[in-house]
Amino acid sequence: MGNQGMPFEEERVFIVPAEAAGMRLDKFLADHLADISRSRIQGWIEEGRVTLDGRPARPSTRLDPGQCVRVFIPPPEEVRILPEPIPLDILYEDEHLLVINKPAGMVVHPAPGHTSGTLVNALLARFPAWAELDWWESEEDEEEAGADYPRPGIVHRLDKDTSGLLIVAKSAGARSALQAQFQARQVEKVYLALVHGVPPAPAGLIDAPIGRDPRQRKRMAVVAEGRPAVTAYRVLEPLGEYALLEVMPKTGRTHQIRVHLAFIGHPVVGDEVYGRRRSRLACPRQFLHAARLSFRHPVTGRPMEFSAPLPPDLQAVLEEARERIR
Repeated sequence: MGNQGMPFEEERVFIVPAEAAGMRLDKFLADHLADISRSRIQGWIEEGRVTLDGRPARPSTRLDPGQCVRVFIPPPEEVRILPEPIPLDILYEDEHLLVINKPAGMVVHPAPGHTSGTLVNALLARFPAWAELDWWESEEDEEEAGADYPRPGIVHRLDKDTSGLLIVAKSAGARSALQAQFQARQVEKVYLALVHGVPPAPAGLIDAPIGRDPRQRKRMAVVAEGRPAVTAYRVLEPLGEYALLEVMPKTGRTHQIRVHLAFIGHPVVGDEVYGRRRSRLACPRQFLHAARLSFRHPVTGRPMEFSAPLPPDLQAVLEEARERIR
């Protein structure tokens, strides 16, 4: 047995194609195991969890066409997320839900490398009984299938460096009802984004499928085989080299707004992944803020609408962009 008797949850087998000739083993596997980091794969190789034609190999081993690569994926570690008394900016709360204004820099739910300081850590401190509820563990996010970290109360997400409005459910029933609204596209989300350049039309619709970038698997991209993704936008304020947009995503793909705006040639200012590396504006993060949110109460059905102004760091960037054209 190629993994030297170590426990494993899943075995994956790959036959090296002709176009991968000469590629490093760790790079080959990083390209084919999209949600696993290259460093983690290197660790598996060193542990003997990867074999090449039935024999151990090194991460740097160069591949030949037709070779058989086997990966013995270890079972997921049991993760215990600890409560942390992190302050939350709560705009609304009742017995079924709360709406928060998430600050930039906060990760929504635990993930590899981020098991503390997240919104979930803060929620577990505020609602200690949630730690004992099995149903929080059973939900699986459609965009991140296979994630094995608890996500109590989480209905939808914002990127770490995106600020703004977020709904949190306080019961399984509320969470299910809210997720159904998201899936039916009945939740209206409006973001503010400062982008490079001014779109030629005052408004537009981007309809382009999004999936994993085949060249950089940790990124998303517009790809033919991706999942349907639609984003509407409106130019609020042309600012010379920049423009302030109101952006309305109609679907909820990972990094959707950032990918779509970069795709049409107007990447978000400050976006280090999908944006331009150089900008004359000193933007401390991606200029993306969830400014308005409309939905129906999951129990009463009452229409609800919330708004959150631009935080000071983004407001300062916007003022600098305005000053440049005066």
